[in-house]
Amino acid sequence: MTTTAQDVISVKLERSFDALDANSDGYLDWTDYQKLGDRYIQAYKLDKDDRRARALQTFCQIYWLELLRHAGVDADRLTKDQFVTANRLAVIDTSRLNVTEGGGHAIFDVIDVDGDNEISKDEFARFLKDVWQSDAPDAMESFTRLDTDGDGAISRQEFIRAIREHYFSNDPEAPGSLFFGRP
Repeated sequence: MTTTAQDVISVKLERSFDALDANSDGYLDWTDYQKLGDRYIQAYKLDKDDRRARALQTFCQIYWLELLRHAGVDADRLTKDQFVTANRLAVIDTSRLNVTEGGGHAIFDVIDVDGDNEISKDEFARFLKDVWQSDAPDAMESFTRLDTDGDGAISRQEFIRAIREHYFSNDPEAPGSLFFGRP
């Protein structure tokens, strides 16, 4: 069975939903986003007042509110279908938040532990293991794919491009399509 181009984005967003649904109840709510921010803060041993922690927490909060706004629901939680629809709308509406840019930079700043403006293989492995609890042998394949210029590090530009691809690319082989496994 062939997956249509439109379905590739839905599959990626559905995988994002599954990764974010901390209590596996089939819904996302604000606590799932709080837990995501906390995973970064704990994994990188950031003080809650650290500018990187504050930027990440602020992004998570605004992103969550934008998802609710675009889902058009009265509830404070989203089903997987509502999440997919809300994300599709939120990423193209940059009037209040640019999801790909704002989130990408906030996450990059946390992962880039040594502040050299690139993510090394060790920094990326830590991100996968400590934030996403992924020890899958093929997980590091995404590092090689995200490092599009092959210099052994993921630049800020490469990382942001991958975030954009995650939300916008219909190509299942695009580097950004691999964040939560192959679509």
